Amino acid sequence: MSSGAGAADVTATILSVTESYGLPHTEVDVIYTSISVSCHRGTEALPITSIRVVRQRSLDYTRLADVEQLVRNLPPIEEAHARLEDITNAKHPYPRWVATVAWGGMAAAVAFLVGGGLVLALTAAAITAVVDRVGRVLNRRNLPFFFQQLVGGALGTGAALAIYSTGLLPVRPSLLVAVGIVVLLSGLALVSTVQDAISGYNVTAAGRTVETVLLSAGLIAGVALAIRAAVHFGLPIKLSDPLPALISAVPLQFVAGAATSAFFALACYARPRALVAAAVSGGIGTAAYGLVTSAGLDALLGSAVAAAITGFGGATLTRRLRIPTLVVVQAGVVPLLPGWTTYRGLFQLTAEGDPAGLSTLVFASGIALALAGGVVFGEYLAQPVRTGLGRLERKFAGPRLSGPLRPAKRRLE
Repeated sequence: MSSGAGAADVTATILSVTESYGLPHTEVDVIYTSISVSCHRGTEALPITSIRVVRQRSLDYTRLADVEQLVRNLPPIEEAHARLEDITNAKHPYPRWVATVAWGGMAAAVAFLVGGGLVLALTAAAITAVVDRVGRVLNRRNLPFFFQQLVGGALGTGAALAIYSTGLLPVRPSLLVAVGIVVLLSGLALVSTVQDAISGYNVTAAGRTVETVLLSAGLIAGVALAIRAAVHFGLPIKLSDPLPALISAVPLQFVAGAATSAFFALACYARPRALVAAAVSGGIGTAAYGLVTSAGLDALLGSAVAAAITGFGGATLTRRLRIPTLVVVQAGVVPLLPGWTTYRGLFQLTAEGDPAGLSTLVFASGIALALAGGVVFGEYLAQPVRTGLGRLERKFAGPRLSGPLRPAKRRLE
């Protein structure tokens, strides 16, 4: 749950474990901040209930993959306890500076994706690395994530506008800010939020929605604050002509999208095999978006179609590769996040005073929802393709992006 898995995935994982260890009559209640499990022991004995609270959230895809592997091959209970303890207490597989470099690499890849060139890519990477290190310092001091998003948005936007105003680098501030917004939006649990809502876990979906909206509001407030400060001090900024959706050449789209997703997965501490799968997912999704938009679909429908392809491919291939589907699909849609549209709406509202900025921001939100909904729909389409699904999988109406497909084959002591 703390690694971003949906409530349906958490519930299925718990039921798989309890049935494997001989507890067939178990009720599971998952909300965004806690998990309750109650085992019924008949009419003459009181049930036994256990509660776990989700205190911290961290995107560590290696830890998520290790837990999935443990659940797929459950050992005797004492050994399982020891292995789970080792997984939860293990350090990240890479040093923290590797994650900083990965965030910078992701920013550079997004810059290439929008046709920014080498100078913009290097500038975006440097600004993103600084923002990540500042966020790390603020996180150590337990600053709420809302204010971390606000500081990140203000710092990234302010740096981009300051560089543009000096005239030292021939870069468009709108592109730099858009790249920073994509990086800061990438950590939000959009896919899991839609998954929970569709699966019927409304309380968890509401909690994720509130958190996503709050963190997005912090980011928007930071960007808007920097733009207003630039206008107040008279910096020569302006909104350039509308940005083309992506670079025109589909092969370059594939490469830039693959690099974006791979760097995102690396920043979330994914293993090398997951990095390759994430890169393929991001490349295919980005290229599919380029193809469908060139065929006449708008950005909203193009995002939904590309995300559905990403969700379908991730759901059908990752199970055989022993990689959590969530890792691949989450990374696969990152290159398509609406960074430019969000910045355009904020600029219209703050610098130009144009109420049309509200509709632009609503359109950006629609693209984000189309990406998340497309991924979940693609996973639905992939369910009939899978073979050998156990009855546990068929119990759940919602899509599955993490956890086991079926309980262990034998009951363990």
